[in-house]
Amino acid sequence: MNSDIMNQDLVDELEYMEELLTKSGFFDSEEILEILEDQFIDEDIDISQYSVSSNDFSNENFSKLENAFTNLASEKIVAIHNCGYDISEGVNDAFELYVHLHNNKFSVEGFCFYTFEDIEESICECKLKITFGDFENNEEMALKIGKIVFKYLKEENFNIAWDGTINNQIEIYPFKWDKSYDSEKEYEIEGAYEVFIKNQVLK
Repeated sequence: MNSDIMNQDLVDELEYMEELLTKSGFFDSEEILEILEDQFIDEDIDISQYSVSSNDFSNENFSKLENAFTNLASEKIVAIHNCGYDISEGVNDAFELYVHLHNNKFSVEGFCFYTFEDIEESICECKLKITFGDFENNEEMALKIGKIVFKYLKEENFNIAWDGTINNQIEIYPFKWDKSYDSEKEYEIEGAYEVFIKNQVLK
């Protein structure tokens, strides 16, 4: 393969990742450059030459999503933004958070989250999938969690597609991703922990 084509493919991939990370609204410019540096560490690319700035999104849809996720804490459901890269990582992170909360005497019944892959799909296709479940591998409890998550998302006037079973994720469609970066807020499992404990009492 022509090296110029390979190099252009690499440049295109890097620019796509930079744009995706910026549009996600979860990272500042320094973090984005660090992620790109790690991801392209084996390539002969000077990441420092790239200029990264924050997006100017409105936060309209994300604010409603954040409100639903925050309110779920009152139902003993831990709701996690940008939870891992894919579902497997997301579930692992949710269980890690469960153990941390349980060890600190908080009662937790279930979880919901979306991953970075889900964010990418939302940016590209205007739909956001929400994964949910319980921590005891109890199908009845998992379905109960799904119904509660569905209810809180509907209360934010989202259009929801879900078949009412534990076999499929809850999908918000359309969902235009519009999160702006906020240096004052924590997300992922650290932020989910903070939000959860603010809405709980010790068991």
